[in-house]
Amino acid sequence: MTVVTLKGNPLQLYGIQPLLGKKALEFHLTNSKLETVSLSQSKGKKRILSIFPSLDTGVCLTMNKHLNELAKSHPTIQFYAISCDLPFAASRICGLEKIEHMQPLSMMHNKQFGMDYGLLLTSGPLHGLLTRALIYIDALDIIQHVEIVSEITNEPDYQALLKVIQ
Repeated sequence: MTVVTLKGNPLQLYGIQPLLGKKALEFHLTNSKLETVSLSQSKGKKRILSIFPSLDTGVCLTMNKHLNELAKSHPTIQFYAISCDLPFAASRICGLEKIEHMQPLSMMHNKQFGMDYGLLLTSGPLHGLLTRALIYIDALDIIQHVEIVSEITNEPDYQALLKVIQ
């Protein structure tokens, strides 16, 4: 998929989206302490990447609250909340909304993650932000689930994710 929509209007994505069964690409994102967090730092763990435009929107916040509840019942899985939000803002919103079981990460220093994973919006009013997606990476760094939500204003299919991680 190289196109998603925002309220029915097409938006282009940059790059090649992750493929099931392939090795996940390394990434370097920024946490709330302005430290770099990489995929390899959680080597040997299962990971869920919640990817979205901004926690400062209703759908993104709802999505991450839902995933936070899922994270509570799956403590062996590392949950990441990835956006272009500044790390301070993401951390503040997570604190206010009690999203305590997900680690917010930011693309503030560069857009490489969005380009490498084919999730960077390159057109429309959200140009430069990430589209909405869920990716599940197993303990061997193999991608086991990918959902790129075709309409950004919709939530992902949580049940499809649950089937894979059970």
